[in-house]
Order: sequence, then structure tokens, then C-alpha cells
Amino acid sequence: MPIPAVPTESFLMGLPKAELHLHVEGTLEPDLKLELAAKNNIELDQKTIEEVEASYQFNDLSSFLAVYYPAMNVLQTEDDFYALAMAYFRRAAENGVKRTEMFFDPQAHTTRGVPFADVVNGYYRATQDAADLGISAELIMCFLRDMSAESAAEHLEMSVPFADKILGLGLDSDERDNPPAKFAEVFARGRELGYKLTMHCDIDQVGSIENIRQVIEDVQVDRIDHGTNIVENPELVAMVKEKGLGLTCCPVSNSFVTEDMKATEITSLLREGIKVTLNSDDPAYFGGYIGKNYVDYAAKSGVSTEEMIQIAKNSFDVCWISDEEKAKYFAAIDEYVASFEG
Repeated sequence: MPIPAVPTESFLMGLPKAELHLHVEGTLEPDLKLELAAKNNIELDQKTIEEVEASYQFNDLSSFLAVYYPAMNVLQTEDDFYALAMAYFRRAAENGVKRTEMFFDPQAHTTRGVPFADVVNGYYRATQDAADLGISAELIMCFLRDMSAESAAEHLEMSVPFADKILGLGLDSDERDNPPAKFAEVFARGRELGYKLTMHCDIDQVGSIENIRQVIEDVQVDRIDHGTNIVENPELVAMVKEKGLGLTCCPVSNSFVTEDMKATEITSLLREGIKVTLNSDDPAYFGGYIGKNYVDYAAKSGVSTEEMIQIAKNSFDVCWISDEEKAKYFAAIDEYVASFEG
């Protein structure tokens, strides 16, 4: 039976895909939050799953972060970080994820007195066990841009003994008054250490276009997170296309912190040949893992099944893996498409 002309939920959920914009701390589901709080004797304002879910009140980036960071207090030990990541990997496997390069925020933990080693080792141990679920997983260490460049530099040096466990560096958190240039020297040092580089260029921020220009021309990142505002500047679009940079778009989370999921912009970029990808960002807070992002985007945009297949191929194409590994994943998509019967 041929693939459906209009992408169906079952087709999209099973479609092999990579997830490249996933904050592992953003996968802390209410049940695990309550479980870890009880284990670590942490008093929460919420006592039930329903109460935790009711606390998710946000309509922009800053109000989201005000909910997001305090929830991390329940993460105290290496085993806690392992448990969080494994819970994500199990859900990711159900969503067709075969490869993930996921973000973690060490500063959000070390500032609470959690040892850097416990964070990295817990997450890394989970990335190794993810192979049992059919997932190849790597870590991207993000710096919180509303903290100082000095703090980022300190944490970069902390990472050196763990460099074999960390694939790349990212930049996230509140973009206001925290442009990429603030961290240019830290990222230059990271490149010297052999890390791949990516940075958030969040949706509809003040100075979005200048920030995108900085990450492309000044920092020279290997990938851009979000970045959809680039449609406002054809010269930058052409530059991204020439360099073959991927954009890690997050439709569902966009609809929470802006007026819509930016489906029109994502589709425009896709059809211009930009390597856009779809990802879930902080799925425990935005109510949907990567499969939902594929399904909701397809429904909103009206793109064809072939275009959704191209997005899945883009996700592997902009992974930080060898050409041989990319070819393996492309073949897996082709095999899936050929065998799909519903």
C-alpha cells in the first residue's frame, strides 16, 4: 500500500527521526517530580499530579522559565539524573526517535550544590543504556545565557575531564539582553576543545535577526536552535542554505510562548531548501513529545507526506555524526516508507 498523501498520525509516529532540540530537564513529568521529591525529602507546593500540572501557567519565555527552574530542585543525585534521562528515552523510543543529541543545563544544578560530575555521569550512563531501546544518544552542555560569561567559562573548564561524554555546547535560557556575542570567547574556547557548537535564537525576541547574524557569522555555529525569525532576512536565509546549517524548530512549544507554532515560517524555509527539523523542546511542560510535534505541524501546515519525510531526513542530515551513519538512517527511513501499510 502506498504511503498516505496526507500524513497520518500512525505514519508520523513510526517515522524514524532524530531529536536535536530537547532539554532533558524539560522532560520532568509530574509523576517523576513527585517521586523524586519524596525520595529526597523535598517539600513541594504541589502534592498531586493534577496540582503539578495546574502550576504550568506561562505565556512567554520568562514566565515559563519561572516555573521551569524551581522544578529542578528535586534532582539531587546521579541516580536522579539517570532516572530522568531514561524516562525520556522510553518515551522517545515510542515516538520513533533513533538518535538524540540532547541539552542539559549544569549551571542549574551546580548553583544548588549538586556536583558537576553527578549531573554528567547520571545523564551519560543513561545515554549508554538508551542503546537498549534502539536510540543513539549524546549530550550537549548548555550555558544559561542570563548568567555571566565567566560562569560559562568556569563550567566549560569543569567539562574538560568529561569531554569524552559531551558532544557539544549550547546556549539557552532568557535571551533578553544576552546576545550570542556575550559568549563568543567561551564558544571559541569550546571549539578549541573539540566541541560542536549550537545556540538558541529564540522566537520573536528583541534583536532576533542580529542574534541570528551573530551565531552564523561571528560565533560560526554548527547548528541553530529555533531560529525561525530568519525568514525576515533573505540574506541570512541564503547564508544558512549555503552553509547547510540545520534549524531545530519546535512547533508545539512555539505555540505556548508566542501566538502560533510558526508553521507558515517553517514550511517556507523547508520549501526553500533549508534543513529545518522538528523537535519537542520541553515536552513535559508543553504537553507533547516529538511525535505530537510532527502530527500537529503536519495538520497545521498542510504539507505533504513527502515533505514530512524530508523533515525526518533533515533531522539525521544535521546530526553530528559521520556520513556513513547518516546513510544508515536515511536507509532506515526509506525502508520504513517502503514497508508502511497504514
